[in-house]
Amino acid sequence: MKKIRVGVIGVGQMGRNHARVYSELPYAELVGVSDVKRSVAQSVARKFNTTAFTDHLKLLDEDIDAVSIAVPTSLHKDVAVDVAEYGVDMLIEKPIADTTLNAREILKVTKKAGVRVMVGHIERFNPAVLKLKEIISSGTLGDILSMSGKRVGPYSPRIRDVGVIVDLAVHEIDTMSYLYNDKVVSVYAVGGRSGKCPHNFEDYASILLKFSGDRSGIVETNWLTSKKVRTLTVVGTDGVATLDYVDKTVEVCKNGKIKYVDINKSEPLKNEIEHFLKSISNGENPKPSGEDGIYVLLVAVSAIKSYKDELVVKIKKKI
Repeated sequence: MKKIRVGVIGVGQMGRNHARVYSELPYAELVGVSDVKRSVAQSVARKFNTTAFTDHLKLLDEDIDAVSIAVPTSLHKDVAVDVAEYGVDMLIEKPIADTTLNAREILKVTKKAGVRVMVGHIERFNPAVLKLKEIISSGTLGDILSMSGKRVGPYSPRIRDVGVIVDLAVHEIDTMSYLYNDKVVSVYAVGGRSGKCPHNFEDYASILLKFSGDRSGIVETNWLTSKKVRTLTVVGTDGVATLDYVDKTVEVCKNGKIKYVDINKSEPLKNEIEHFLKSISNGENPKPSGEDGIYVLLVAVSAIKSYKDELVVKIKKKI
């Protein structure tokens, strides 16, 4: 596989992990990293033996093939448009954008430029999720009736431009849709702002997702719980499976017996970036696609509308 020249735009907590993974892959050449904070860019560049930039356009001038975009969500659209103008393929950290309007603009300009877009819904590359997908597909659990996800924990001060639904609940929306191989039909949510987090967005929510065939997905999320919890329970007619995203474990309860499933505990981010690079190297479109990203964001903003207006929101079939 030919070496792919890559860069990372935005090297805060998530972006520096992208830089780390790129620096470890033999078929990737980390050309540079960009961050508006010079000290941050320089620190990450020194650590991974690359070049620091404070202007992402200067990084794009370096004849690169692909970039990861890990800037704050509200800046995704502007940066993605710049990247598209340079004809560079991109991996955009989730969510794809802060609004569906901006997300559609990203899709419009990238299609026009002929560049590939992948959205970093990382849990699709969690080995526990991949194993659970296999278990569901094998029919071990029978017909799947419901899924229940809990994604709670303390507030991170770095998140200031979106609320907990767009930041955290999108993981469950995407994962449940992926496991069901279906899209949400309607959403109802209860949520709000406790006043304990220094922003004007919701910091807690309970969300009910309705899929076709009267199948459901329940999402509990907040930034108020002292202990970080990331779990998913899948209920079928013949069994129940419980997944822990953090520990990368899956247990199956069937006929009154619990079985712990063997899982190869590879790093989800590395799996994600490998898929991204191999896809563009082979001339293929990586998944989750830009369209996938818009769908997940649409469900998330519909959940926000639901709790604010106290109503059930139907999801448009055409994204």
